[in-house]
Amino acid sequence: MAEIQEGGGGKKGGKKRAKKQSTRIDMTPMVDLAFLLLTFFVLTATFSKPKSMELTFPAPPDNPKDQPPIKNGITFLLSKDDRIFYYEGEFRPKDDEKGMKTQLSELNFSKESLRKYLLEKNKDMQKQVKDLIIKHEAKQLEDSTFKRLVRERKADKMTPTFLIKTDDKATYKNVIDVIDELNYNVVGKYVMVDILKPEMDLVTEKVGQ
Repeated sequence: MAEIQEGGGGKKGGKKRAKKQSTRIDMTPMVDLAFLLLTFFVLTATFSKPKSMELTFPAPPDNPKDQPPIKNGITFLLSKDDRIFYYEGEFRPKDDEKGMKTQLSELNFSKESLRKYLLEKNKDMQKQVKDLIIKHEAKQLEDSTFKRLVRERKADKMTPTFLIKTDDKATYKNVIDVIDELNYNVVGKYVMVDILKPEMDLVTEKVGQ
């Protein structure tokens, strides 16, 4: 509270002096208010929560040789120095009657490499999902119908299934970056599985070059 103190105005030499006034501001209520506001903001603030990513790993087969090949599959092999190798279709450790031995190609994390590749491989499904989004925003599809149709498009047999495998030199950051790119490109089917020894041997040859 502000208080005004008045000084005496006696006469001196027959002249009347003006009264002097001094102002003192009591800051106690202001301090109390500041603490109340601070307490209010602390209690009502939303603190950032740690984010996590849930990954589902398929159950490994009893015998890896009995694992059926994935149709229309694309396999990413991650290794050290942010290197991404990949091959399409079924893995062939050697030339056989079905085709030639698998050869690895390489991508990197730039937009003109991995993202462009995923966009090209996934463009048909992306176009279908985009058309559904347009219809949904135009109120032509109910929410439940829209979500069901998107799930069906992503699970279509014609869309590629991406397999993510790593050697012992790859980093978690590389795995998360690849998954982020898959989600960015609306990829509906991807899974993490263990790398096979023949695949590891091919990656080791590439990394050693």
